[in-house]
Amino acid sequence: MAVRRAAAGAGTIGGGTPASRRPSRRPYGRQCRWPPPAAAPMTAPMTASTPAPPAPPRAAVPAQIGKYAVRARLGEGATSEVFLAWDDFHQREVAIKRVRAGLAEDGDEGHFQRHFFAAEAALVGRLQHPNVVQIHDAVDDGDAPYLVMEYVDGSTLRRFCRPDALLPLQQVVEIGFKCAMALGYVYRQGLIHRDVKPANILATLRKGGPPGHRDAAAVPPSEGRQTRGGAAPPAEQVLDVKISDFGSVMNLRSERTQVFRVGSLAYMPPEQLDGDVLDARADIYALAGVLYHLIAGRPPFEAQQQAALMHQIYHAEPASLQLLRDGVPPRLGQLIARALSKRREDRHPDWDSFAQELSALVAEGDLPRGPLQGVLDSERFNLLRSLEFFAGFGDVELWEVVHRAAWQRCAFGHALYRHGEEGNSFHIIAQGEVEVYRGGQRVAQLGAGTSVGEMAYLAPSPALRIHGADVVVSAPATTISFTPQLLEQLSLGTRRLFDAAFIRVLVRRLHAAHEALAHPRRIL
Repeated sequence: MAVRRAAAGAGTIGGGTPASRRPSRRPYGRQCRWPPPAAAPMTAPMTASTPAPPAPPRAAVPAQIGKYAVRARLGEGATSEVFLAWDDFHQREVAIKRVRAGLAEDGDEGHFQRHFFAAEAALVGRLQHPNVVQIHDAVDDGDAPYLVMEYVDGSTLRRFCRPDALLPLQQVVEIGFKCAMALGYVYRQGLIHRDVKPANILATLRKGGPPGHRDAAAVPPSEGRQTRGGAAPPAEQVLDVKISDFGSVMNLRSERTQVFRVGSLAYMPPEQLDGDVLDARADIYALAGVLYHLIAGRPPFEAQQQAALMHQIYHAEPASLQLLRDGVPPRLGQLIARALSKRREDRHPDWDSFAQELSALVAEGDLPRGPLQGVLDSERFNLLRSLEFFAGFGDVELWEVVHRAAWQRCAFGHALYRHGEEGNSFHIIAQGEVEVYRGGQRVAQLGAGTSVGEMAYLAPSPALRIHGADVVVSAPATTISFTPQLLEQLSLGTRRLFDAAFIRVLVRRLHAAHEALAHPRRIL
């Protein structure tokens, strides 16, 4: 996974297109920092018509940055460069974002760069979420400090913001759900991102859509085209997304001096513009702005002059999404409109409520499922959340299970296990029912949230892994299964949660067996 993004300014790592071929940035997408903090010299505020400073002449790609062997330049801007490098110790590719030599000591810009670098450096090893880019290391290397980050081999969402490259609505909602869950995790760590925008969300892609389905280019007009002459979206499916670029982050638990009034104006809520106290609802507004852009091919507000754009943010209402794109269900338009409310009190109160409302659009039929994916990751996540077996699992661990488990749909009569067979896997019943038979007699009926096969899995020797019963599907079922090999791919924390869940299962079954011996008539 990777960051294929150009470092285009403070608080930004990238874009998938090399700088020499990148189109000029729209005024509404620029980073805004005004006024500077009192500790910094006052400078004239950047206006939307002010051209971005040109990048210095390209230098040769260094062979080495610290202990990392550089493989290629991924992108560059006026303030920093991003390189693909190899971490020999951990045997992995990494992305290195390096501040241009001497810039950190250069007046006002240096003041900001030091703040942004320090903000991200403070997060080294702290954010461990499948939908957040990990920061592995930060090195204050004299006049050219650098960050070592997870490499995400993909693109930013900027490529899907053009009217001729829009994603299907179902995919946009799925992206929104994953980003909401990730930013909810970030907020629980005491952090507000403050610069959520398409360029700061990385996507891994699959060309041509998933096997056995039509590709994205083949979706009907209501699923992927703009009302007025927009072309069909590219034949690509977004497999996953990751939030990146925490240079503008506000750490609610830090006592360090922090820069205020930073972010990208097109996605900035009024209270952030005012320099007011922020909470999760500021990032909810920004993410809603990103989803609006992905749906409509334009941001909620746009203007050539910064003052005009600020006026819209304070006083104007975004155009209805139903007028900008065919097929947008009213409920989706209302959800995003609420999240873009001027008053934060009118927005969703927290990340969980925003995420669940997004996922309900598909689950409850307001949004056509579309051809891209039979079962959405958001549906699997919410299903796991509802099962008793996973009651002790947090969001991060549940995402691990979503991605690592083997998901199976089983028809009536399918045998999960047969008496006398050796096995080392276990199943968790996610939906449906199974029946357990011993000697041809039914001894148990198990439904959603229960597990089967864990004794064979936990047995210390092959001789004890022989199934002593038949387990047959009695109502069409969905199961989640693990083998020792799959379980080893999980993090240590998640494996410990599985151990705790198994102990709960075994205790209940021992108690049931005890009751059956003590009160056979009552049990039968």
